[in-house]
Amino acid sequence: MLLPDGFEQTTALLMGTERWERYQESLSSERPVSIHLNKMKTQAMTVDPEMFQTQIPWCPNGFYLRQRPTFTFDPLWHAGLYYVQEAASMFISEVLRQHTSLPVMALDLCAAPGGKSLLLRDTLPAGSLLFSNEPMRHRANILSENIQKQGNPDVVVTNNYAQDYRRSGMLFDVILTDMPCSGEGMFRKEPEALQQWTPQLVDQCSQLQRNILDDIWPCLKIGGILIYSTCTFNRQENEDNIRYILDHYDAEVLPIEISKAWGITPSLSKDLPYSVFRFIPGMTHSEGLFMAVIRKNDGEVSNRKKDKKDKGKTKQRGNNNKTAIPHWLLHQDDYHLVWKEDLVTAIHQQWRDTYANAESTLKVIHAGVPLAVSKGKDLIPCHALALSTALDSSAFPTAEVDAPTALQYLRKETITLSESLPKGFVLITFRKQPIGFVKNLGNRTNNLYPAEWKIKSSYLPDNLPLVLK
Repeated sequence: MLLPDGFEQTTALLMGTERWERYQESLSSERPVSIHLNKMKTQAMTVDPEMFQTQIPWCPNGFYLRQRPTFTFDPLWHAGLYYVQEAASMFISEVLRQHTSLPVMALDLCAAPGGKSLLLRDTLPAGSLLFSNEPMRHRANILSENIQKQGNPDVVVTNNYAQDYRRSGMLFDVILTDMPCSGEGMFRKEPEALQQWTPQLVDQCSQLQRNILDDIWPCLKIGGILIYSTCTFNRQENEDNIRYILDHYDAEVLPIEISKAWGITPSLSKDLPYSVFRFIPGMTHSEGLFMAVIRKNDGEVSNRKKDKKDKGKTKQRGNNNKTAIPHWLLHQDDYHLVWKEDLVTAIHQQWRDTYANAESTLKVIHAGVPLAVSKGKDLIPCHALALSTALDSSAFPTAEVDAPTALQYLRKETITLSESLPKGFVLITFRKQPIGFVKNLGNRTNNLYPAEWKIKSSYLPDNLPLVLK
């Protein structure tokens, strides 16, 4: 791999001889393949021994695979039982286990495509609420899809910028800022990152990151933690920005206990001898990542404005009679039902005020459990309901299908069901895991899988990549 001159000179000097040589060697090797299991859906499952290589040491539910299967053809991937995630990113799991023990309200500010949000939601203490945000709309839609597949009801997905959160006045115990960056740690994975790299891009990203920090810092509660990360190597976007936070705010860097065997590199800046963490390919079995954990100490939150206009009253059109909503959720009485146009969504009672505030100040594109869409006198169950861990599966007749039929369904093709099944909505399962709904009309079925999510490939491999057992 031919590296840019400016990058090679500065990074070799920053890393030192041994790290730089091992990094260069890693560029000619195959990238490691790793997945993160959704513990709420995989309690009785594990990685197939034929796929399993080893566990990721800093993440109990993270695993390296021996090879990279075509995940598109695994129905359990579509059902949200696992997510393909870079191993270094899973270090967030270790951070949260060491610094969060009570329920929190957390924000993943730059979340798409969603891997870190899924890991956050899987690791946060029970009773926590996660806001998962992405400022770019098309990427926010991908984020929403992945969040819905995971199925946790205590997540809100938004499509906003950091300054919007600042204006909202919302406060969080934990904020993850996985910053847009120059992408030096992604050269092996994404060739376009290599092509786009320039010293000017590094400078632009560093300034953008500081602007984001200035906007989001007022949203962090006193005593709360900010997790700062990038997938790049240079000082400007990493140690220098941690120094910027410490120079401009009342804050401190928190330690994380790690094992030397993990191969994580400490700070490469002599004037910042703090506990920061660098994942360098060749030193760790991963792509590149930088991470630091910062606590906000006593100090006033400045320039935080709260929009007091009452924009949060949700438009209520269509059927708003709560008694007409079937009991499709486990413990449905624990939820507050919200109508927004023709969509009814279930929000945990404890979060109804938080949700209302978010609706009034932010652009919410997904929240809680989308239950149903009202069409005339009918209520059509949402696909997100099928994938939710709050679903009461006994509320629907169930059709267990084999792998080829599951893939037909995921292509949004018509599937044939047993004549013994009643007419109406039927929950389709694969290996007893819900993958979606159909409407059984007796002589045929209407496939209710979202058109924008369907598998577009018509190819059917001889051996399906069943990663879990």
